[in-house]
Amino acid sequence: MAFEGLTEKLSAAFKKLRGKGRLSESDVKEAMREIRLALLEADVSYKVVKEFIAKVSERAVGSDVLEALSPAQMIVKIVNEELTALMGGESTKLTIDPKPPTVVMLVGLQGAGKTTNGAKLAGLMKKQHSKRPLLAACDIYRPAAIQQLEVVGGQLGVPVFQMGQIDPVNIAKAAVEHAKAHGNDMVFLDTAGRLHVDEELMAELQNIKSAVSPIEIILVVDAMIGQDAVNAAKAFDDALDITGVMLTKLDGDARGGAALSIRAVTGKPIKFVGTGEKLDQIEVFHPDRMASRILGMGDMLSLIEKAQETFDMEKAAKLQERLRKNKFTLTDYYDQLSQVKNMGSLSDIAGMIPGINAKDLEGASMDEKALAHTEAIILSMTPEEREDPKLLNSSRKKRIAAGCGLQVVDVNRLLKQFEMMQSLTKQFSGGKLPKHMRRMMGKGGKGGLPGMGGMSGFPF
Repeated sequence: MAFEGLTEKLSAAFKKLRGKGRLSESDVKEAMREIRLALLEADVSYKVVKEFIAKVSERAVGSDVLEALSPAQMIVKIVNEELTALMGGESTKLTIDPKPPTVVMLVGLQGAGKTTNGAKLAGLMKKQHSKRPLLAACDIYRPAAIQQLEVVGGQLGVPVFQMGQIDPVNIAKAAVEHAKAHGNDMVFLDTAGRLHVDEELMAELQNIKSAVSPIEIILVVDAMIGQDAVNAAKAFDDALDITGVMLTKLDGDARGGAALSIRAVTGKPIKFVGTGEKLDQIEVFHPDRMASRILGMGDMLSLIEKAQETFDMEKAAKLQERLRKNKFTLTDYYDQLSQVKNMGSLSDIAGMIPGINAKDLEGASMDEKALAHTEAIILSMTPEEREDPKLLNSSRKKRIAAGCGLQVVDVNRLLKQFEMMQSLTKQFSGGKLPKHMRRMMGKGGKGGLPGMGGMSGFPF
């Protein structure tokens, strides 16, 4: 998980401060020293760290902080604000050309993930903004680059334009004309990369830029290469005047220092982050939310958005109505399990919840095998049995077990879990929640994440 080491070290530094009550200047200096070391170990640029610590120190040793009732909390607030500012202050959207198509040029070193993440971005614009994107295969050098783009484009339902291995400048121009003729309002140019920045690569990219005048030039950077990512960002920005950055493989780097350095070095915003290998694992980059995650303060807004994207709202509305009438069935049970599974690993979710250490759940996830067994058992039942499990006598259970290739004991185990869940949903639908849970879920205990029927959407 990104920033894992940094989060741990910053949390330890703040814990020391909280344990001291009132603070002296020497206490603040000691904390700043620990924060500086934590940032350097996270692979943040030395110059960026130096400037960051100077800004935080200047604010932290002021009388309004040292004389405050909770000075440690004030310092955490300052660090949070300065981290947010360091990463750009606020999220930056893609610029949309008033005269379609909007041309987005994707550039970067070989291996950064341009092809896959360019397709992810096109898929995101299609899904969330109802755009009609076109992917253009302008990488004529890497073996199977065109085929890879066609595969991921097909999986996302995004058309791919390709002309084989001719001049990429001509491909880019033809792709834009094709988009105009076929009603595509966005064109994503998947350009070639190199193992290292070289003049030939930059000249080709500059020629493509001159030919099609992209409104966005997005640099795709592998977060795992640390300071090399910052150096690459500076080189591409100097040559092409990039408009933004997409950080990939942020889930695979425990340091994450590139995210804190790139904005400061280039002055260009990080617009998107790739958070996993699946084609829907791409997020808009929110500096304030990322700062909260780094400081172990969670990110409930992103968690809620993830739930909104994952959960079928029509099913959710029907489920809430059924819950009110105390009609939670085995079909509902399976639907909810499947939708929670689609939200990702438990460690990803935990990292967004304040006060929970995601490291404790590292690698934890829904049990795929158990879920497959649950599905097999439920699908081996008749519709009547799913609606009313009380019909399941011993002979029916034997038939179900035989039908799904499992044992009667497996059927009984599922029914026991379902009974427990039913009991829980009765409490929730009846408003019998403890006060602290009602406060968490909103007035009347009917809040919670969208599509989850309060907390009853988590059937495990």
